[in-house]
Amino acid sequence: MSSQTVARRYAAALADVLLAGGPPREVQDELIAWESMIQSSELLQQVFSNPTVAYDQKRALLEELIKRTKVLKPTANFLRILLKNHRLTELGEINKRLAQVLDERSGVVAAHVTTARPVSEEIKKSLNGRLATITGKDVRLSFATDETLIGGMVTRVGSTVYDGSIRDQLRQLELKLAGK
Repeated sequence: MSSQTVARRYAAALADVLLAGGPPREVQDELIAWESMIQSSELLQQVFSNPTVAYDQKRALLEELIKRTKVLKPTANFLRILLKNHRLTELGEINKRLAQVLDERSGVVAAHVTTARPVSEEIKKSLNGRLATITGKDVRLSFATDETLIGGMVTRVGSTVYDGSIRDQLRQLELKLAGK
């Protein structure tokens, strides 16, 4: 089974539990922190991914880490399930899918905006409003900069891309002048 399929199933199951009464965003934040902790420690990666390390040793380590990080009960239970099913190493992919599932179920759409230079809060609010009108949903924006755009912005909402960059306009002009 592919890691994306596994991630989709685990994320959907966790979202069901969280939306039925848990604090979804807090658990999501804790799982992201756990992903970061595991990724930043080569030793943790080796222990949790190595099939020759006994399950009891992995479980003892996980319980100690849970105790030290003082995570919420749903987070701790989910981490235990991942360990038991040998899926803790797929936490990164599960986190990505969980964010998508929680957004879908709460009527939020994620939009990624790339600009040539950082933009002001006023422009961010305006863009958020325009995208909310276009999509009919609440919008969660993330921003990045890419100087090769020269100016303007590129916005990705799901699989739709709105390219208003100077780079794209120059490319379009080049195609027109070349007769293509």
